[in-house]
Amino acid sequence: MVKGISGMRRAFRGASMGLALLAVAGCSDIVRNHGYAPTDEELQAIEVGRSSRAGVANAIGRPSSTGLMQDSGWFYVKSRYRERYWRGAEEFDREVVAISFDDDDRVANIERFGLEDGNVVVLSRRVTDSNIRGVGFLRQLFGNLGNFTADQFLN
Repeated sequence: MVKGISGMRRAFRGASMGLALLAVAGCSDIVRNHGYAPTDEELQAIEVGRSSRAGVANAIGRPSSTGLMQDSGWFYVKSRYRERYWRGAEEFDREVVAISFDDDDRVANIERFGLEDGNVVVLSRRVTDSNIRGVGFLRQLFGNLGNFTADQFLN
């Protein structure tokens, strides 16, 4: 009878340890990756002012997003989400590579943006000229936020 009780205790301890391990494994973070942004090494194959739209497509592929205007530029977006415990997914990293083209379908600008503390941050930039065309779409969009007041809309 003593062997039976001690065997049951060992089985109970083993089952308890197994449940504890499952509980700990269930509390670990789950990280999901969405989208694609080319690395700096992949972008080295693209020459600003010389590479064509077709050359970019051959070198790094076509993006899933393009500019608002049909031929304004290509945007590669990569996001990382973390799921913790019972909470929903939270985005903790985002990277956007914006490639704009000139009127001759040549690369005019390559920019890499990141998201830090809710602000868009330029991580790297390769530009041929410094006029308004050198400023990427995202920079123009986010640069205008906060430049308006309520009385401008009322007049």
